Amino acid sequence: MASMYTPLLLSLSTLLAPLVAANVTVYGQFGQTTVDPLQSGTSTAVSTTSFVTVPGPPHYTEPAAYNNIYMLPPPIPSPAPATQFAIGVPTSAQLMTGLSIPQKGTFFGFSIEMSVANQLIGTNGTTLHPEFLNLMNIVADRAGAVHIRVGGNTQETAFLVESLPDGKMIEKDKEDASNPTSTPVLAFTPELLYMLANVSSLINARWYLGIPFNDTSDFRFQIAEQGEAILGDMLLGFQAANEPDLYGPHGHRPLTYSPFDFFGEYALLTQAIQADTAFPIKNNLIAPSVSGTWTPEMVWNTGFVEAYTDYLGSLAVERYPTDNCAVIFPDPNNPPHDPLEELPLYLSHQAGINITQQYINSTSLAQTWGKPFLMFETNTASCGGFPGISDTFTSALWGLDYAMQMAYSNFTGALFHFGGQNVSYNGMILTANLTAIPTNQSAFHQWTVGPIFYSSLFVAEALGTTNTSQVKDLFPNNGDDHTPAYAIYENGNLARMALINYLDDPTGANDYTATIYVGGSGFNEANGVPASVKVKYLIAPSVSEKDNITWAGQTLGARYEVDGTWKGDENIQTVQCDQTQNMCQITVPAPGAALVFFSDAAQGAVNPTTTQTFATTIVTKTVNTVAVDPSVLATSNGQSGKDRIEQGGTSQGGANGAPRIAGVAPSAGLLAGILSCAAVFMRVFR
Repeated sequence: MASMYTPLLLSLSTLLAPLVAANVTVYGQFGQTTVDPLQSGTSTAVSTTSFVTVPGPPHYTEPAAYNNIYMLPPPIPSPAPATQFAIGVPTSAQLMTGLSIPQKGTFFGFSIEMSVANQLIGTNGTTLHPEFLNLMNIVADRAGAVHIRVGGNTQETAFLVESLPDGKMIEKDKEDASNPTSTPVLAFTPELLYMLANVSSLINARWYLGIPFNDTSDFRFQIAEQGEAILGDMLLGFQAANEPDLYGPHGHRPLTYSPFDFFGEYALLTQAIQADTAFPIKNNLIAPSVSGTWTPEMVWNTGFVEAYTDYLGSLAVERYPTDNCAVIFPDPNNPPHDPLEELPLYLSHQAGINITQQYINSTSLAQTWGKPFLMFETNTASCGGFPGISDTFTSALWGLDYAMQMAYSNFTGALFHFGGQNVSYNGMILTANLTAIPTNQSAFHQWTVGPIFYSSLFVAEALGTTNTSQVKDLFPNNGDDHTPAYAIYENGNLARMALINYLDDPTGANDYTATIYVGGSGFNEANGVPASVKVKYLIAPSVSEKDNITWAGQTLGARYEVDGTWKGDENIQTVQCDQTQNMCQITVPAPGAALVFFSDAAQGAVNPTTTQTFATTIVTKTVNTVAVDPSVLATSNGQSGKDRIEQGGTSQGGANGAPRIAGVAPSAGLLAGILSCAAVFMRVFR
């Protein structure tokens, strides 16, 4: 197998591993397990859960990604916040105190659970989902690139094999019945890595991967060895240890497992990395990725960063504001959360502050240590989120506010998690927004985009592509929790402003108007308000809306209607300002968010005139594929097995499936034809 790959010629680090004694123990033997039903059937098997949001019996028992739960929006608070208020900011960043560190447009990224990568990204290295490509490319075109993690709980027990039956790329071997996240043991083939490489050959996607950490005698570095060779500079780094503070509570270590035990195991890891000549890049590990049971300080106090600094590319944590685990895993020590009580908590500026303020010390230390500090996994609630919250416009407003708050608090990136069909926070599954449809519905249904996906577009455009954006939380309207705002400075000057209205009032009585003053005598500057500004709105009829969500007048579609292209005409509003009074008045609907651009350059830099899309065409009623022009991939290093060129897809007709179709290139227009579980079908060259 080794002869199949052409490793990249990369310099080897000469770093010395700390010499720390530690016992070697194999973890992950979970006791009683059950076979995943996916192994014995041909359709996707998904768990179902009953959800109750009003008194009475459960009324929804289908996959959570498609729940129809609706909750009444919270009433307008009494007294209601003011609907007219002023915001004054300087033109020059030098006059604005408390700005964040410079941020990149790629700040808002995505985390895909490794076990569902074949549902979201593609079937294998040659058959990619064009919907995924289109959606990720929408982000990349605004941010400059899109950062995606493939990992999570399932990376910890994953192991690479040469091949799997029926040409599968991923096989969920067994389920751990004791794990609160029901994590399967996962087998995968190099095809997974080739699939990621082929995505990156088509769009500017860059990847985080994870090294298994359940066996300290054999860290199974194959994913790193082959990942470096196959992905090259499209690889951002490797997480090593996912939520180690939960190893004890989840039965993967003794209950006495502590940060000092983790420190000792990391010594074993770094020693093994140093000894592995096939692991060429040795300084891009991501840790400690604690989830809140341990504070980061508990890890820092062991001397972790000082000891392993030569191996650490980034520091990271993972955090959800709460959990919905009791619905699936009843526990008297963790009673269920009432979604009706949880809903108002997400419609609050304080929600993001409550999380980020716990990491202010760590983001400051990270700057001292010269390390990026990532929120490596997050979303509305662990264990799949809350139906009626995680899949509504509430999550879109919460997500953009939370992301901007993290940027202001000097995180350097945040990855919002995607799961599977049994979660509500992805619009699809395990925590996020993209949702592939169940297999038996794919002939007549398309994809679903969760509301939080729109948050990523808002944040990408707010931060821009210059990598110089600095963020300031303005706390306008006397710091009212329902009307937050952020100023974004780029290249040292005011470029954009984000305004949010969490209130829900279809009458318009609680729309607010912010009067923005820029520069002027109060800042010892010349008046800075331009003659006009451009404004893009993120709006929906209600915070409980699931489908009718628009960004600058366009939508990606309602549930089961998404192909990854925009629907409707873009509507970027021009608001005339009063330069004599040095003010601009911006109205923000209740609910909604506005992104204000203070120059045409600030708006044009993040608003692509065209976005490449990947078209699909009906070939037969049940086989929908498209071939990508081989020249697109001619420079890709995403080759795979020795018989790759002879292999077909996973469509009907046996192992090789449908014949290849040559010469259909990615389209720059709307998707052609009907997308029913369609895929981009690619030839890969050595």
